[in-house]
Amino acid sequence: MERMLLSGHAKDLGGGFVVRRLLPGVQRRNVGPFIFFDHFGPVLEQPGENHDVRAHPHIGLATVTYLFEGAMMHRDSLGTEQLIEPGALNWMTAGRGIVHSERKPLALQGRPYTNHGLQLWCALPLAHEEDAPSFRHIPAGAIPQVALPHAQVRVLAGEAFGAVSPLQPHFRTVYLDLMLAAGGSLTLPPLAQELAVYPVEGEVQVDGQAAPQGRMAVLPPGQGAQLAATAGACRLVVVGGEPLDAPRFLWWNFVSSRRERILQASADWEAQRMGEVPGETEFIPLPQARFAAAEPRS
Repeated sequence: MERMLLSGHAKDLGGGFVVRRLLPGVQRRNVGPFIFFDHFGPVLEQPGENHDVRAHPHIGLATVTYLFEGAMMHRDSLGTEQLIEPGALNWMTAGRGIVHSERKPLALQGRPYTNHGLQLWCALPLAHEEDAPSFRHIPAGAIPQVALPHAQVRVLAGEAFGAVSPLQPHFRTVYLDLMLAAGGSLTLPPLAQELAVYPVEGEVQVDGQAAPQGRMAVLPPGQGAQLAATAGACRLVVVGGEPLDAPRFLWWNFVSSRRERILQASADWEAQRMGEVPGETEFIPLPQARFAAAEPRS
């Protein structure tokens, strides 16, 4: 069976901050629990530019932030204040509701720097959609790394190549950061029922089929792949896991298996009763175009 190749699309998040969004898409809504996949940068941030993300809410999902370069300051309604730096993993469980902001760190405000990373969302299992919100920070040094003949693999979530991440979500989840040497190859085992390969830098061959930088190769169900770097060294991530346990509604920053829950969260945010981020005076208002979906999407 041929691999599905997703091209994604450019999305302006405001102020000229453009990301490449691979999920959700027309061809594919999710890969395992991953229902949202944004790749930003590398972009040179100049002094005076403001790409801060003001306070905004989430329900029913976990946000997963991972940087290759740069830094950002995370603050949330739990009182968390965490500097996110390259190589560390930040997993914020929204559950029944959380509010957070992401801003340029004070130390970087007066000088140019490169910002480059991924922000993903995972749907929470039905039994955990309304869990209490929480935040988990895993420092770069705590993430296991495996040295293979032609590759270095960091196991961000789940387990692979004999290494187990400190992060073990409720869903079976796979998230790997993989460096493949020029001319090198690697056999990716069938780590989960649904898997996708995304080249962050360079091009990778997936079972002989080219997956250029910025495009996502979704593997056939239950299969691994032979990966090869034939056009130079490459960096890629592997994401996936078990299929979702039910279709989900996804609107703005909210995810739920129930339509009425999205409506409730919308009303709660508009009335400003979802919590506050200490020290924040700004917030992102509810979109003018309101939620109107009749059926959840698979």
